[in-house]
Parts: sequence; structure tokens; C-alpha cells
Amino acid sequence: MSERRAVTKKLALEYGRGDKSRKGQILDQVCELNGWHRNHARKALKQALVLKAVAPRPPRPPTYGAAVIEALRFLWAVQGTPCGRLLAAALPDLVPRLRRLGELKVDDDTAGLLLRIAPATIDRRLAEDRARLTLRGRSHTKPGTLLKDSIPMRTWAEWNDAAPGFVEIDLVGHEGGNNSGEFCFTLDITDIATGWTETRSVRNKAQKWVFAAIQDATAAFPFPILGIDSDNGSEFINWELFRWCEQHKLTFTRSRSGNKNDGAHVEQKNWHIVRQVVGYHRYDTAGELELLNQIWALQRLLTNHFAPQQKLVSKTRNGAKITKNYDAPRTPFRRVLDDSGTVRQAVKTRLTRENEPLNPAAIQRQIQALTAELLTLTTSKKGPPAKPATRALSPDSTKRSTRAS
Repeated sequence: MSERRAVTKKLALEYGRGDKSRKGQILDQVCELNGWHRNHARKALKQALVLKAVAPRPPRPPTYGAAVIEALRFLWAVQGTPCGRLLAAALPDLVPRLRRLGELKVDDDTAGLLLRIAPATIDRRLAEDRARLTLRGRSHTKPGTLLKDSIPMRTWAEWNDAAPGFVEIDLVGHEGGNNSGEFCFTLDITDIATGWTETRSVRNKAQKWVFAAIQDATAAFPFPILGIDSDNGSEFINWELFRWCEQHKLTFTRSRSGNKNDGAHVEQKNWHIVRQVVGYHRYDTAGELELLNQIWALQRLLTNHFAPQQKLVSKTRNGAKITKNYDAPRTPFRRVLDDSGTVRQAVKTRLTRENEPLNPAAIQRQIQALTAELLTLTTSKKGPPAKPATRALSPDSTKRSTRAS
């Protein structure tokens, strides 16, 4: 039947434009192909040229109603607004935990729908909420010294088989669009193998503050640090950090100059942790520095215990097309527990005890309260003095100043 309609539709336009003899030929052709009478063929050809109004198909009732999406928005906010793939991986642990703690009040049917919602559906239903989150920033990296010649370079492609303990480090500036004067920086340290991240803020990017923050942050990792990779900024490329790495037998490498992608692991954390939490305001007082470090003490729990991350397993090129394969998303906490060589069992037991009573919704509320206090503090203070405008003197003004002197 579908073939008959296709043949009739194809010949109908030609039939309408043809003369009497051509119409007769087309009628004979249609009758022979479809086995129709000429009168029926004539009616079918004329009806094929008439546009028919197609009634729209009634939409299917949504699987995930308003209650599910409202709960999904809450869980998305608790997790720090991740993408659908990472949020879907966190839901099996997050939903029962928050229901047990009384943070998520949904019935069993809604909870079941939350546990089986697809990542693509999450992205589609939260697209409008995500569109409101747009931020921009700038870089503050300045070249280091000639010590760079003693520090080997490492590219992004050389982390394929890194064991837990090899970390990337970077600084994020909080200048608020005006880089004059002194302002705070945030140090990010990310483990390549597990994604475990520690964050510290310092009063400026002076070598002594950054080095002290590196020592404090690396001591908080649940496994020994084996190597450090940094960019070429002078806050990292200095003799103090170089000798400390030699003393503790740590591998010290650096990225290529002007190639931010070599530090892709920590650069991603700069955005997801630092910028999404505290934004792009200027922080330059002792009170703001204290609030920043209070925020990071809480944020590390959300990032390391409840934020699933996926790692690139392989990448193949077929002409101009690149196909990337990722592993199943897992939290840094879960990746540490799954490690069988570097992390001691006593550390795994301690982390498990630390994880059990954690309430991610309550932690997120504390972070939001601190960020609100930080925002109030930074918007109520007097800003740094603006740089004076430079303008050329006119010839007349130059003559007047010469006469006056």
C-alpha cells in the first residue's frame, strides 16, 4: 500500500501539468502498476495534489513530573551544579542518604524515578537553570626564573598510568577585575589518578605563602605525594619548592609555557570548585581570607566524598574525528577505596568512618551561608584605588608650564 501511494504521489505533479495525451499515458502507467481502474486512478492522482492537514499527535504524558524535577533541582544544587552524567552517578548514594537524614522528603515512587533518570534527561530538564550560570575570568601566571631549565616538562598526554600521589597545582587570582595592589589567591592541588583535591587560600602569591599552603595541603591527602606538576609561574618555579621536592624525593615537573591544556586536570577544578563557589569578586582583606579557607574546609568534603568524576580511558583519531572513551564516574573517595597499592587500609577505614555521617545538604547550606557572608563583606568595602588615567598634554599647556617654571 505504501508503494502505491509513493508511485501515485510521484506521478501526480506531472499529471497535473501534462496535456491530454500525457495524462492518458500516466493513467495507463498507474493502472498497470497498481491494478486500478482508470476512474479510480484519476481520482487518486487528483487527491494526491491536495494538501491535507495533519492533526498533531497528542503528547505523551511526562515520565518525570514536577515533583521529580523539583527534587532533582535540589540534588543538583547540593552537588554543586554538575553535568547530567556526573549527577546521575551520584544519585544512587545521594538519594537514600538524604532521605535517611530527612533532607529529601519524597515518596518511594519519586525516589525510584530519581534513581533511574538518564543523564541526557537531567541535562535537558535542567538546561534553563544551567543557562543562568555564566562566569568569566583572567590569568595571573607570570614566567618563572632560569630555574626552569632544571625542571623537566610534562605534557597532558603523559599522565596515562599515573599512580595516586602525582598532583597538579595551580593558583587562582581573586582580583575582581582590578589587579592593582595586593589581593588573595587560591591554591588548587589535584591528584591525577583519583581526582582528590585540596584547596587553600593565601594573602598574595608571594613565595613563602604559597609554599606554606603547598605543605599544608599535601599533608591532608590520604596518600603520600609522589610528584608535583605546576605551571611556569614564579610562585612555583623557585629554589625553596625545588629543594623541598629534592629533600622529600618528589618528582617536580612543569608544563609547557603558554599551554594551559598541560594542566587540564587542575584547570578544570579551578572552574568547578573555585569559580563556581566564590566567583570573580575581589578578596583582599584578612576577613575575606579567613572566610575563603572556611569555605574550602567544607567544600573539600563535597568534592572528595560526593562529586563523581570520570577519567579519559582512551582517545582514537579517525581522520578529523576524535573518539574519546571514559570510565564510569566515581567519586575521589570511591577511587581511593578501590586503590590496591598506594593507600593503606588504615587510611581507607578512617575515610569510611568520616564518610558515613556526612550530610551533603547541610554542608552545602553552610557553604552558601559563608559565601553570602563573603559577598556581603566584599561588596560593602571600599574598592582599591583606580589607576590614574594617562593623557597627552596639549602644546598650549606645555608652553604655559614652561613659562611658569
